Amino acid sequence: MAKPPKNTICLWYQRDAEAAARFYAKTFPDSKVGEVFKAPSDFPSGKKGDVLTVLFTVMGIPCLGLNGGDAFKQTEAFSFQVATKDQAETDRYWNAIVKNGGAESACGWCKDRWGLNWQITPVVLTQAIASKDPAVAQAAFEAMMEMTKIDVAKIEAAVSGADAKAMKKKAKAKKKAKKS
Repeated sequence: MAKPPKNTICLWYQRDAEAAARFYAKTFPDSKVGEVFKAPSDFPSGKKGDVLTVLFTVMGIPCLGLNGGDAFKQTEAFSFQVATKDQAETDRYWNAIVKNGGAESACGWCKDRWGLNWQITPVVLTQAIASKDPAVAQAAFEAMMEMTKIDVAKIEAAVSGADAKAMKKKAKAKKKAKKS
């Protein structure tokens, strides 16, 4: 066994940790499946020789998949957030997850077939919501709140609309100031 990383995310699966790890490795860059460990004896959710744990990496993040049975379920309290550069990349990851037995949720969230939650988030959205201009942040946020999968063009339109309103407001204030 290779030296383990100092910090590893342990993800609980009912029984398909290896299948999940292989899916992530083929779907996301900088992802791979490492060692697969089989149980040395029977355990509550499996038998001797069944896959117990899988070491894998998702986008550079070291993970350990544990086939722990149905005692615990994944929740939205943990998710991977994937920053995407454009609509094509957003669509590619979203569709890979959802069309492989996953489910859509709201505001760019989806769930894979193993119950793990993902946020497929275009950088344009993150930047807009973090804008120093409150009108831009609000417009992007309100547009996002109406979406399932994030639509980059709609976010950009919301931001452009907020920018145009702000410019009109400034021009009006400037004109008013000249009259005074």
